[in-house]
Amino acid sequence: QVQLVESGGGAVKLGGSLRLSCAPPERHHTGMAWFRQASAKAREGVACMDYGDGEIFYSESVKGRFTMSRTDADNTYYLRMENVKDEDAGVYYCTTHQVPFPCQIAINSPMSLDVWGQGTQVTVSS
Repeated sequence: QVQLVESGGGAVKLGGSLRLSCAPPERHHTGMAWFRQASAKAREGVACMDYGDGEIFYSESVKGRFTMSRTDADNTYYLRMENVKDEDAGVYYCTTHQVPFPCQIAINSPMSLDVWGQGTQVTVSS
């Protein structure tokens, strides 16, 4: 089973910024997505990098504020959060699948992805 490890979570002030990291196995090229889950809320797709061309898809709630990226050297994925809002609080997960998957579908379907990390918590203070 593929192992994913998220890190970088913590407390951030309203309007502040934070960067989350995800370390997948080496030579992972099936695509990667970031999801988040607030207390008592459904898991929500945040961003997804397509396996084919690296195209990144964002949810409307974070578009323009969050940026997903990847470091080629160590195959590490990041989620840069800027101008955070109260609703950005929650546990963030990086997730993927054993085979290539389409971000257009996966970003709205967490159950379509079968490899998840333990998550990293983000709290927002006013």
